[in-house]
Amino acid sequence: MTLPADASPRVRDVLRSPSLLRTEVLAGLVVALALIPEAISFSIIAGVDPQVGLFASFTMAVTIAFLGGRPAMISAATGAVALVVAPLVDSHGLDHLIAAVILGGVIQVVLALLGVARLMRFIPRSVMVGFVNALAILIFLAQLPHLVDVPWVVYPLVLAGIAMIATLPRVTSVVPAPLVAIIVITVVVLVWGRDVPDVGDEGALPDSLPSLLVPDVPFTLETLRVIAPYALGLALVGLLESLLTAKLVDDVTDTGSDKTREAWGQGGANIVTGFFGGMGGCAMIGQTMINVKASGARSRVSTFLAGAFLLVLVVGLGDVVAAIPMAALVAVMIMVSVGTFDWHSVRPATLRRMPWSETLVMLVTVAVVVATHNLAIGVAVGVLVAMTLFARRVAHVTQVDRSLVHGAEGETAIYRVTGQLFFASSNDLYAQFDYAHDPDRVVVDLSGAQVWDASTVAALDAVETKYGRKGKQVRIVGLSGPSAQRHARLSGHLGGEQP
Repeated sequence: MTLPADASPRVRDVLRSPSLLRTEVLAGLVVALALIPEAISFSIIAGVDPQVGLFASFTMAVTIAFLGGRPAMISAATGAVALVVAPLVDSHGLDHLIAAVILGGVIQVVLALLGVARLMRFIPRSVMVGFVNALAILIFLAQLPHLVDVPWVVYPLVLAGIAMIATLPRVTSVVPAPLVAIIVITVVVLVWGRDVPDVGDEGALPDSLPSLLVPDVPFTLETLRVIAPYALGLALVGLLESLLTAKLVDDVTDTGSDKTREAWGQGGANIVTGFFGGMGGCAMIGQTMINVKASGARSRVSTFLAGAFLLVLVVGLGDVVAAIPMAALVAVMIMVSVGTFDWHSVRPATLRRMPWSETLVMLVTVAVVVATHNLAIGVAVGVLVAMTLFARRVAHVTQVDRSLVHGAEGETAIYRVTGQLFFASSNDLYAQFDYAHDPDRVVVDLSGAQVWDASTVAALDAVETKYGRKGKQVRIVGLSGPSAQRHARLSGHLGGEQP
């Protein structure tokens, strides 16, 4: 079946095509297997029972398959959310966590309706590259504990898994290479009878289905005061990670997605997750890359099946899943980290060509994310650094040229200002004029400039004031459009004589 290059396949298209359906089913199975140890480890980070993270992954994946705006993206319990809510669990327990997850979902829906997704356009490409590279590094670092103090046979098993995942796609793409690696390594270990760490060692798997519940907390302002900061943190971190991941998937698949729908879909998924006793979550870049890049999935079917398979595996086939060697899953995640990292961004040729400021923003984003294990902090710092460097760069391209013109009325000093005038550039504007030696008539020509803020208007007012004290007349000309409107509205009403 041929699909438009800019569109993801619809569910009914997948269900009508055996080849597409096979791809989606196998991708969902691989993702489900990879979700299990991740959900368990994130539950441990949050300080809750493993089933809380597993049930959250199930409800998040299934719900977002219907509500989300980015097909084929996987949402589940995540480490970022676990880090946010861990202090709340430690101080107030599971019920307060569930209440915070529900409130966080509500906040996400409200933010989506307010248009928070549109803020994505303010995240520079260098921050996006840093975000991707940092996630690749974090995915790799998360595998290292599974390679320390383990039997020696784990290492050749991991290498064998990596080799299979790397080479099998060159032979056939009928079955996802990660699934083949997991099955082969599991069979080899079981037949060989070697004792190696497995999924069962990560924590107990649930033996019952999740049930609908209401958190047992007092419905008072005091409860709201306790959970609100954690709910807000969960909402912001979850939205940021989800929207950035959605943009990454857009680029990988050459398709578009509805970011506003994704934002309120994440909120809806967290509300559902909370009422089923889950710890909340957001998009997972590692599992999403397994689904999209390693397995070739493109529709909501794989997302839904990832959640459905997860529940079937942990509840119905828990003994079988528990026997899967961690070496197989470590191999899968290592290859995901390698495939996620933007190697082009660190090539010497790229670094030589790229402006130093772009490289610095990327490195700062990577460093902060890796140091804090918090994507929201890293991206926020990266954006702040990018804005600072941009303001510095733009401020330096502002020019003031002075010339003297002799006319019938005498000599006139003309200052032609070019560039973008805002707080970073206009603060130096005041010092660019020769107040003492200029003639009695001065013209400030702003036809080549744009006035962006009150700081610039205040600077122009200060210039007029200082010339006025010396008995000299100043005319400001050349303003048009928004610049003229801004100057007319603010001039003379800002107070003060110097910026």
